[in-house]
Amino acid sequence: MSSTNNNIFRFKQFSVDQSGCGMKVNTDGVLLGALLPNVEPRSILDIGTGTGVIALMLAQRNQGAQIDAVEIDDDAAKTANSNFKESIYSDRLKLYRSSFEKFSCNFPHQKYDLIVSNPPFFTNALQNPDRKKLIARHASNSLFNDLTTFVQQHLTVSGQAYFILPNDAAKEIIKQADVKGLYLQHEICIHSSRSKPHHRTIIGLGFKNTHTIEEPFVIYEAEKVYSEQYRKALKDFLTIF
Repeated sequence: MSSTNNNIFRFKQFSVDQSGCGMKVNTDGVLLGALLPNVEPRSILDIGTGTGVIALMLAQRNQGAQIDAVEIDDDAAKTANSNFKESIYSDRLKLYRSSFEKFSCNFPHQKYDLIVSNPPFFTNALQNPDRKKLIARHASNSLFNDLTTFVQQHLTVSGQAYFILPNDAAKEIIKQADVKGLYLQHEICIHSSRSKPHHRTIIGLGFKNTHTIEEPFVIYEAEKVYSEQYRKALKDFLTIF
């Protein structure tokens, strides 16, 4: 993945300015935006939207959906809001400069058919001295509990919440979700290549205790050669395909 310059990343139907964002457009984000099932949600919330790329991808995929996004960092929120306004989906995208906890207090009865997040996950790692990267990449010890509590309160009865995380962090969210009556419904194991164990997991949670759908996903078929799976998933978004 590459952009036309350091700040602008051009997709087929929209562009993403990354100025002031600690977390740039990355593989995790675009995979989450591309690999969610086609469930035709009417309302979507993106927690920690950053550049806004996941919200924009979901706006492209779900033409009838209203998408809200929350972002705690001032500069990132301004950038995401600008990206939303410059897109052809601007009438269906709304940015809230807020933490998701404060958003929950301000809108306690708001429900969503789909909640998504590419959250910070380095809970025990050496913290990055860059403030923006610290906010974007490092989680507090209570984050996963707070996220699953939020989902419990704001997900519709038949809705789903999706996260992309390293495997250990995904297991922690699943554990936190279980005690709140949220079940693992969907699991996508992301492999960089077929010969390597998966390094990321996309998890789908919901209130219905159904059989968990498990899928592998491989990014590279060979060195610097994207797999057919990856090409098919991203062909509507990335200009390289």
